[in-house]
Amino acid sequence: MHKTIKHIALGIMVLLCSCTHRFDEPTTNSPLGNFEALWNIIDQKYCFLDEKQIDWDAVYLTYYAQFDTLQIRTYEDNYRFFDLMEEVVNTLNDGHVNLYSSFDISVCRSWYEGYPENFDIDIITQYYLKNYRQAGGLNYCRIDNDSIGYIYYNSFSNTFSQANWLAVLRYFNQCKGIVIDVRNNGGGTLTNAYLLAAPFFTQDTIVGYWQHKTGPQHNDFSELKPMLMEQSTGYWKRPVVVLCNRHTYSAANFFVSIMRYANNSHIIGGTSGGGGGMPMSYELPCGWLLRFSSIKMYDREMNSIEPGIRPHIIINQQSSDKDDLIEQAITTIDAAYH
Repeated sequence: MHKTIKHIALGIMVLLCSCTHRFDEPTTNSPLGNFEALWNIIDQKYCFLDEKQIDWDAVYLTYYAQFDTLQIRTYEDNYRFFDLMEEVVNTLNDGHVNLYSSFDISVCRSWYEGYPENFDIDIITQYYLKNYRQAGGLNYCRIDNDSIGYIYYNSFSNTFSQANWLAVLRYFNQCKGIVIDVRNNGGGTLTNAYLLAAPFFTQDTIVGYWQHKTGPQHNDFSELKPMLMEQSTGYWKRPVVVLCNRHTYSAANFFVSIMRYANNSHIIGGTSGGGGGMPMSYELPCGWLLRFSSIKMYDREMNSIEPGIRPHIIINQQSSDKDDLIEQAITTIDAAYH
């Protein structure tokens, strides 16, 4: 029997346990020892080396000599050490891979740099999100002469209850359709993604698969486990549009992926940011934490969602006095409404 996404999300969290693991192989607390610990953890535990065609052995050879000669004599040397370790982890081009120390956190930006922003919060608040209401983490209002419901949800870490969501749907009861804006949403918890998507599924629907690392080899994975969205008891039958951009990441990217299989749904904007690997953490000998992706997620057609989701309608923001993506959403709902 398939499990629902809600149960799977809980299962994944139990599997990862949000805990910090220690790397058990013998190593020393030196720059080289910490580099080799990091390299081995990624080599054995990271889930995208083969998918991204990363030559991890070449990364080792590139950086070995620099760490071998690096000595920590002053506090400034710690910064140089951290910056060099950050270079190593950023070769993975993964927003879920971070290094945490007491004085800095590494951030990978390459996965969104060079893409159109396609989002201006000032335009949204001035022309659309006026006199909005709040239900938990959901900011909502009616637009286009009260004919369309609009929700701006800026983080899947912002919680909302089923009662909050039902209240929003009741407020949109006379609307032709709903626009859910998850642009610049960097993710959060999968349970919120499940809750937000639930009313748009009119029947039980497999929306993807997931698997986790099980061994040290790059292709050591568990069997694929299906993700099932169950039919909602109070589902929404009218059109729904999801807006996304490259900063739509992690749980928000997952939400965009599963909404492609919802009833009367349309995805508009730019390719989402990806982040299809659930993270876990290991502690390095020096006490720094290394977070990285260890669980792979796929869509129903078995495409990895790590690179991001391509919308049904690709459109870039051009105007200075209106949001072109919201305007396209209004046009799409008008055409799809029966």
